[in-house]
Amino acid sequence: MELENGTGRQRFTPEQIIAKLREVDVLVGRGSTAIEACRQVGIAEQTLYRWRKEYGGLKVYQARRMKNLERENVRLKKLVADLALDKAILQEASPSHRREAIEQVRRALL
Repeated sequence: MELENGTGRQRFTPEQIIAKLREVDVLVGRGSTAIEACRQVGIAEQTLYRWRKEYGGLKVYQARRMKNLERENVRLKKLVADLALDKAILQEASPSHRREAIEQVRRALL
C-alpha cells in the first residue's frame, strides 16, 4: 500500500484489493451490512462496488496478470502512436527526400 501524490489516498495492490473484498464478503456473510463491513475494512462503500466490478471473482494470480496486461497494452499503444506519427511525417516529405528520411529513421531505430 502506498500513498498517492501526498493526497492521503491509498493505492492498493491487486492482492490487497482481493483480500479486502474477501474480508468484506465474510463480514457481510456474518450479518454486517455492506456499509459496516466497508468501515471495518477501511474503504469507502463506492470503492467496494468499483473493486467488485473490476476484480469480482478473480483469483490473485488473475488480477496480477490483468494488471500486467494493462501495462503492456499501454506500452504497445504508445509504440503504435509513435510509429503512426513517423509514417505521417514520411508521407508528408517530398518524394526526393523520402528515401533520405527513411534511412535516417532506420538508423535511429537500430
